[in-house]
Amino acid sequence: MHANAEQKISIVDLPNVAKHIEVLASDAFQGRGPLTEGEQLTINYLAEQYQAMGLLGANPNNGQSSPLGRYFQAVPMAKITPNQDMTLKIGDLSFASGSDFTARTEQINSQITLNDSALVFVGYGINAPEYQWNDYADIDVSGKTVIVLVNDPGFATQDAKLFTGNAMTYYGRWTYKYEEAARQGAKAVLIVHETAAAAYPWSVVESSNTGSKYTLVDGQQNKSKLPIMGWLQLAATEQIFKQSGLDYQQLKKQALQADFTPTTLQQSANLTLVNTISRATSHNVVAKIEGSKYPDEYVLVGAHWDHFGTKHTPDGDIIYNGAVDNASGVGGTLEMARILMAKHKVTPFERSILFINFTAEETGLIGSEQFSKGEIIPTKNMVALVNIDGMNVLDKVDYILQYGDGLSEMEDYLVQAAKVQHRQVKLDPRPQNGLFFRSDHFSMAKRGVPSLLFMSLGDTDPDYIAHRYHKAEDDFSADWSLGGVEQDIELMVDITETLANSRDWPKWKMDSDFKTSREADLAH
Repeated sequence: MHANAEQKISIVDLPNVAKHIEVLASDAFQGRGPLTEGEQLTINYLAEQYQAMGLLGANPNNGQSSPLGRYFQAVPMAKITPNQDMTLKIGDLSFASGSDFTARTEQINSQITLNDSALVFVGYGINAPEYQWNDYADIDVSGKTVIVLVNDPGFATQDAKLFTGNAMTYYGRWTYKYEEAARQGAKAVLIVHETAAAAYPWSVVESSNTGSKYTLVDGQQNKSKLPIMGWLQLAATEQIFKQSGLDYQQLKKQALQADFTPTTLQQSANLTLVNTISRATSHNVVAKIEGSKYPDEYVLVGAHWDHFGTKHTPDGDIIYNGAVDNASGVGGTLEMARILMAKHKVTPFERSILFINFTAEETGLIGSEQFSKGEIIPTKNMVALVNIDGMNVLDKVDYILQYGDGLSEMEDYLVQAAKVQHRQVKLDPRPQNGLFFRSDHFSMAKRGVPSLLFMSLGDTDPDYIAHRYHKAEDDFSADWSLGGVEQDIELMVDITETLANSRDWPKWKMDSDFKTSREADLAH
């Protein structure tokens, strides 16, 4: 093929990307809420686009359901709404739901009761062999209620030699606290809220945990999940410790030592959590370019299609269109699919490339968790994942952001592709927020698949986080230059193409559960 023709294929069609973003973020799509009419419009639009480009539906198990069936993966979900008329009683103290504590569950269970449940403070609630740290080493918490600190000891001390210092590890995320406590057999967890360590105020905890939440449903009604997932206000925590003759602040300091001994409180916890549960099925969208030599090895390109849908208020409907987050990322995957398919027609890729648009990212990475279970592709066949969550819709920049540092060899691919564009790699300016652990690629990373996150939420537009992020104002603008979209699509196409014609399996660099999972997976 002539070099000029090759170059022409690689050109990003910005009007095309703008059209996708504008359509997906239009009021007609009702904010792309999972399980709404907006979902049906969105997934049909995406499947039709992939089909028109010549990509195949990637779900062989779903051919019969509709003409576009093979482009969809069912994601079984439950909507769980905890009744807020509940009181947490600890000894002589009573705490009100919402203002003092929150409690919810992911178990499919209409009522869960704490009946004189023993209370234990386990410090950070971390079991991390690679950091020689196990807060559960000297205690059996089976059936008990555990109080834990948010974040990790590295953030608390800002000591670069402890965990990873200011940069949050996965052990600092609230999701981890619940997962580890469930593995330890706890009945309930109350995470102590402190604004700096959590990175958001109590109002965010309250609004996120008192309403309806979606969860993925497994064959065992989610019995392996923690029965009660809670948060506790700092002032309430101090009262509880004082009632037991303990000093919370002093014990918090002691918890910074690896040899910290968990402390059992004198009082026990009583709570009745009543839930209203409804079930429905949402969908991921999956489309592939089939590899010529190694069709069972997949390079993944992903972006979540969902946003917050429509809120009905007395003053009328408020539509959360999510133009940047994440219609821009979905527009990016469609344009990458168009470019890579055109290249594939000229010189077929050796490996397959799978495009996946996940559902229910905003409600807890649910679509990606379902995909990571491997029913369409086993994780050992996933080479790596490039995930887009909010693109730079403004002008080009001379850098690209890297989330996480020293995690996997995918970072080396990023450096190489950036070099071609004469851009530098810049580390995440807010590593304490742990963004690497908060988007869809993380569902795959937990099962060992090396991943890169491409996110530009507010990095080039300081006004975005303050006034548009997760608000109704995140709308499409015809004034966007999309220069950043253009350069990032070129860069991601470069990485995807390189991996699709490679025999390399990018590895994890840092010792972690991710690395252990990957090595075990590839050994089979």
